[in-house]
Amino acid sequence: MSLPNIIQGGMGVAVSNWRLARAVSQLGQLGVVSGTLIGVVLARRLQLGDPGGHMRRALAHFPIPAMAERVLRNFFVSGGKAPEAPFKPVPMPGVTPPAAWTELNVVGSFAEVFLAREGHNHPVGINVLEKLQVATLASLFGAMLAGVGYVIMGAGIPRLIPGALDRFAVGEAAELKVDVEGAPPGGEAISRLDPQAFFSEFGPAPQLERPRFLAIVASATLAITLARKSNGRVDGFVIESELAGGHNAPPRGPLQLSATGEPVYGPRDVVDLAKIRELGLPYWLAGSRGDPEGLTEARSLGAEGIQVGTAFAFCAESGIDPAIKRQVLALARDGRARVFTDPLASPTGFPFKVVQAEGTLSEAAEYAARPRICDLGYLRQAYSKADGSLGYRCAAEPDADFVRKGGATADLAGRKCLCNGLLATVGLAQVRTESGAEVPIITAGDEVARVARFLPEGADSYSAADVVRHLLAPVPAPV
Repeated sequence: MSLPNIIQGGMGVAVSNWRLARAVSQLGQLGVVSGTLIGVVLARRLQLGDPGGHMRRALAHFPIPAMAERVLRNFFVSGGKAPEAPFKPVPMPGVTPPAAWTELNVVGSFAEVFLAREGHNHPVGINVLEKLQVATLASLFGAMLAGVGYVIMGAGIPRLIPGALDRFAVGEAAELKVDVEGAPPGGEAISRLDPQAFFSEFGPAPQLERPRFLAIVASATLAITLARKSNGRVDGFVIESELAGGHNAPPRGPLQLSATGEPVYGPRDVVDLAKIRELGLPYWLAGSRGDPEGLTEARSLGAEGIQVGTAFAFCAESGIDPAIKRQVLALARDGRARVFTDPLASPTGFPFKVVQAEGTLSEAAEYAARPRICDLGYLRQAYSKADGSLGYRCAAEPDADFVRKGGATADLAGRKCLCNGLLATVGLAQVRTESGAEVPIITAGDEVARVARFLPEGADSYSAADVVRHLLAPVPAPV
């Protein structure tokens, strides 16, 4: 399998959807779907009536028909729910989630990868956040059932993922340690998924193709650790700088903030590519590399190519609501598109890039008006209760609930519900009786200021093909 020059970023939630990934892979590069909240995404698409019938077409190919039927029976609404009606809730994830939750996430991941692979023979990848530990195994297994070619993972230290892929490939159970705050040494919880048990109502679990595993890292030290100490084969790295969208790695050393309140990165945060090259594994560079010069420079530094997210995030095929795309492109065209690296927004504690746009959670008034609620729970942190049992808390949940569960009051300031906000960005906002529809939060890299350059003359949108064509254009020779 030849390696791509361009990896399309795996932007969640459902920004990197199957349409975008398929379009990029059909062009001979690596299209990537987001595995973040994939079960919720499937459930809400079905409740909207599954326009075009794409979800139902994918589910018709799921290898356990009875399971796909259960998902349809629970969530499909013929003709779609009423606009003012709320979406039906899904079970909350946990170390030992309900069987219905596991089924929904496996089926959702399968459907997204199946549709991204439909109609061509090029590989497709899936991006999964290491921080979403309790959801990881279901996302990986569903993607492998659909023949995913690459697994790309960041936002943590995914040492146990290669081994999980190895075990799923031969139909064996995989386990992951789940971090538990307050637990004694060795007191991590264990998340487990057994393909044989999953297939018990249908037959033996199938043998699957083991996808390549690429880890997203922000330091040579982490890359070396993963290459040498993972429980299976690491196939390469995406080297991501703080200019990339979504979650960024925190700066090394004590946190310092700029005059605008953003984390300050310095020389210690520059990745030592010479040490990366010594590992002998392929790597791609990410973070404001979205032009031909960026690709050429990356290749000159020994990389296979680049990962590009922001340029694809606002193209016609991405999952972002079309009205939001037009809003951001207009800001970029007028020279007013700006990203704030927010040290507080994410409940994970990682810096999170937020596009500053009217009518979104980037505005203080919108943030203040939203009632704090945690009803999806993907970013909840497991913690050990006094009696040794597990509990879950999220710094974006109601203040009193978080503190009652032992959370520190200082951790509440500025936290935003990324689960609900990101779903709203892709047109899947929950509607609440008291407060109305959830408000979007838009994430992008620093390159958002330049996305209008992809617009054809006189057009208000551009395609994934426009981006790929631009990235692969020859770089003019220096005069």
